[in-house]
Amino acid sequence: MLAVRNTNFANLPSFVIRYADWIENTSFAVGIRQSLWLYPALEIVHIVGIALLVGAAFMFDLRLLGLSKDLPVSGLARHLLPWSRRGLWLIIPSGILLFSTNAKSLIADPTFGLKMVLLIVAAVNVLIFHRFIFKSIPEDQTRLSPYGRLSAVVSILLWISIIVCGRLLAY
Repeated sequence: MLAVRNTNFANLPSFVIRYADWIENTSFAVGIRQSLWLYPALEIVHIVGIALLVGAAFMFDLRLLGLSKDLPVSGLARHLLPWSRRGLWLIIPSGILLFSTNAKSLIADPTFGLKMVLLIVAAVNVLIFHRFIFKSIPEDQTRLSPYGRLSAVVSILLWISIIVCGRLLAY
């Protein structure tokens, strides 16, 4: 289960603390905390989702950086990116449920705040890549613009940082 840290609520608005307290006391959160197996099961689902999303994203990013040049970027995208989306479908609900069990402590933890900011930046990076950079890649092109490579480096660094934040929250 998530480690409880000394929390500093002084910088948080009172409505945020009340909302986090309400979340933590919902029947879902209480049930997860009281269950012997539910919290570990949610952690497993969350980790499997991370493996799917980040594993596929890393392989795609490495291709964008020039590895496996014989594989067309668009073909690899059609194969890998659906796995990232499936991982996201596991990560989001499990993450919300895991958060609900310790919402008050997490909301005051700077590591959690950093993780949420990094997730937003990662989402913006994905949006920019798919809206602007990836659309301009011809079907058979094997070399990418510097923007595609930059997006890949940013993606790899963000996901490593997000995973580090997640692990730090557990201890």
